[in-house]
Amino acid sequence: MRRQQLDIQLKTPEQIEKMRAAGLVVAAALSRMREAIAPGVTTADLDAIAESVIRDAGGVPSFKGYHGYPATICSSVNEQIVHAIPSPRQVLRDGDLISIDCGAVLDGWHGDSAITVGVGEVRPELLKMAAVADDAMWAGIEAAARGAASGRGRLTDISHAVETAVRKAGRYGIVEGYGGHGIGTEMHQDPHVLNYGRPGKGPRLVPGMALAIEPMITLGSPKSEELADGWTVVTRDGSIAAHVEHSIALLDDGVWVLTAADGGRGRLGDLVTARQPAGSAI
Repeated sequence: MRRQQLDIQLKTPEQIEKMRAAGLVVAAALSRMREAIAPGVTTADLDAIAESVIRDAGGVPSFKGYHGYPATICSSVNEQIVHAIPSPRQVLRDGDLISIDCGAVLDGWHGDSAITVGVGEVRPELLKMAAVADDAMWAGIEAAARGAASGRGRLTDISHAVETAVRKAGRYGIVEGYGGHGIGTEMHQDPHVLNYGRPGKGPRLVPGMALAIEPMITLGSPKSEELADGWTVVTRDGSIAAHVEHSIALLDDGVWVLTAADGGRGRLGDLVTARQPAGSAI
């Protein structure tokens, strides 16, 4: 395993295949939770589903016990942006917007992904915001793939692509200070990947990099604050938020979206590596 400045962990293709296996476990857990989301379901119910899927696959929840975090998922509803703790008292209601962040460790390697889903009948502007966040994430992934392929890409090209996609879509707040990260034998590694910024800065995008790209946007202000539980981050102005995430890896022949069932081919086409996945579907 090679390393470069900022202590960025560069993976071999064989190690990336192991990360793909972990990513598919996370994808399966998120798929099961998506199917279960409905009015009357609690966030604790969703947490139990995620833990069951992960452990049945031979994995371990990444989040549980991480710096004392007590659950398998982060289940952030409405004005909660990230890191909200599941609870049997938090019952999903018709019209809610929930962001679920989930991670798993398999054979020592991490997968990390997040989705935002509407509960029942949801206001169109909320669904649009979730779609904007998703499109911005894919814009960032595409920038990473093209930057690595050209040999000229820099880390903040991802940040700039995410920001540009959000700004073109409307008036949304891009949450300040939070962003994506490197991932591998630890859930959070160098580098930090902001969701805004000028392009052409930071380390080069090279094969072997594995990154979690995760836009967080709001219907209002980009300002946030942490609640007294020491985990839950909410919008300061009470506006609704959306959070999505995929873990990706850069290889010599393209990108691999490790936590997408199809490896990203449906959105990125030929930018996706031709390597055969360690299990191509969930």
